[in-house]
Amino acid sequence: MIRMLKSYGFTIVLICSIIAGSVIGLVLKEKAAVLKPLGDIFLNLLFTIVVPMVFFSLSSAVASMSDGKRLGKILAAMITIFLITAIISASLMAFVVQLVPPAQGVKIDLPAAPDTSKGSLASQIVGAFTVEDFPLLISKRNMLALILFSILTGLAASQVRQKAKPFIDFLSAGNLVMTRLMGIIMRYAPIGLGAYFAYLVGVFGPQLLGSYFRTVAIYYPVALAYFFIGFTLYAFIAAGKRGVVSFWKNIIPAALTAWATGSSIAAVPTNLESARRIGVPEDIREVVIPIGATIHMDGSCLAAVLKIALLFGLFGMDFSGIAAITAVGAAILAGIVMSGIPGGGFLGELMIVTLYGFPPQALPLISMVGQLVDPPGTMVNSSGDTVASMLTARALEGPNWMKSQHQ
Repeated sequence: MIRMLKSYGFTIVLICSIIAGSVIGLVLKEKAAVLKPLGDIFLNLLFTIVVPMVFFSLSSAVASMSDGKRLGKILAAMITIFLITAIISASLMAFVVQLVPPAQGVKIDLPAAPDTSKGSLASQIVGAFTVEDFPLLISKRNMLALILFSILTGLAASQVRQKAKPFIDFLSAGNLVMTRLMGIIMRYAPIGLGAYFAYLVGVFGPQLLGSYFRTVAIYYPVALAYFFIGFTLYAFIAAGKRGVVSFWKNIIPAALTAWATGSSIAAVPTNLESARRIGVPEDIREVVIPIGATIHMDGSCLAAVLKIALLFGLFGMDFSGIAAITAVGAAILAGIVMSGIPGGGFLGELMIVTLYGFPPQALPLISMVGQLVDPPGTMVNSSGDTVASMLTARALEGPNWMKSQHQ
């Protein structure tokens, strides 16, 4: 019992605080919004630390590599794993909506279509990977640009090597400080997450039970099944029974953070800590998790297929055969490629509407669906990064990578 409390004590406290917050939300209803500032404090602290933490963790990991071949192998294995898990998640939802069509019985009043003048796709991609001035890098809004800059900084330091040793030491020290600061911030997590759940349940609970109930009722069980069953399978492939136990022992705080905040970026610090505790090698976890937070979106792939199936049903189109297969491809494009672009969620939905020739009024419809399924989707997106780092370690270090890390 003492060992269990030592291992799972903080997780138990988090779960209890979230349950308490949910009960408070049910009781107070809309009045629970008064507790939102307590949750915002936690969210702001996470967003404040995420930029320096990503920079120091990623640049120090790359700088400490003895050669570029290691980084190339990590990136190659990571991208392969991201694509495989995206195909699996999208195919799973394509199968489910054949059995339970999401549009059956759904009645929705469409609002006016939002402004779609967001500039060309090329300009969006340029804006995703680069910024015009250094201060713009120091923002969570430009995560891909920050990641690219961090990798290049690490590569430059690695190539200079001995002459850059003080700078490399600075990067490593910064990484240690940010990790310790994350531990301090997480002490406030029970209050912050509890307050945020009270707000979510109190304010948005009635909406979840409204006209979108059937769509939500499909997505939530599928996403949770993928989370518990799929990730258990991935962890087993990565490191056997030991991998499964270690994954579930350490992932819950990060998963709950992603669910409550609705942000994969906000969960990067807690995911890095979870991966460290699991034993994922430092260079792997500090490359895979920050990049995964922007382009690894299994939960979004699940949602994209559901949105496409919903539109097919509402407009009386048959969603089977070729349509279902193309939906898997569209979901991967929307979930992986578009997710890395600023406003990528909207662009992914716009791509779905234009790809299949739906009228503009379909865009706000699936945008609203996206908001309703966001909590579990973000949790799957975020936690998938940690299990992907485990699979990457398995691919690069062999089946006994976890034993060697814990020795």
